[in-house]
Amino acid sequence: MQAIYWLIIFVVLLVIEFATMGLTTIWFAIGALGAIAVALIGGDLIIQLLVFFVLSVVILVSMRPFATRYINKGRVKTNAESLIGMTGKVTEKIDNIAGKGTVVINGQEWTARTDNDIITIDEGALVEIKEISGVKLIVNLKKYEAEE
Repeated sequence: MQAIYWLIIFVVLLVIEFATMGLTTIWFAIGALGAIAVALIGGDLIIQLLVFFVLSVVILVSMRPFATRYINKGRVKTNAESLIGMTGKVTEKIDNIAGKGTVVINGQEWTARTDNDIITIDEGALVEIKEISGVKLIVNLKKYEAEE
């Protein structure tokens, strides 16, 4: 009879996974399969719960990094996220202390800051976008490697 409950849990977890596609509940669904197997061979409820949790955590920890790397491989970055790593041009001197600085990238002007309050970047300089914090770009001065 306990196997029926585990089967219901398994189905619910699968439905949630298919609805979200977030690679979060699939690992627990696999744990539920292990618990179903233990229930079918007559294992105690404590053993079923132990198998469920241990199997879920082991599979989550071991497989999730691998799965996210290959499943999200073809994922297209959208909107602001796609700016990270790109080069922009400073249109107003970036000075964190003064709270000033703008960068143009892809024809759009963004408020920009450096990741270090001591550093200022002059107008006209090229910068690399490191991250986005709210509506501000966090940038570093673009460095060029010398050609050999």
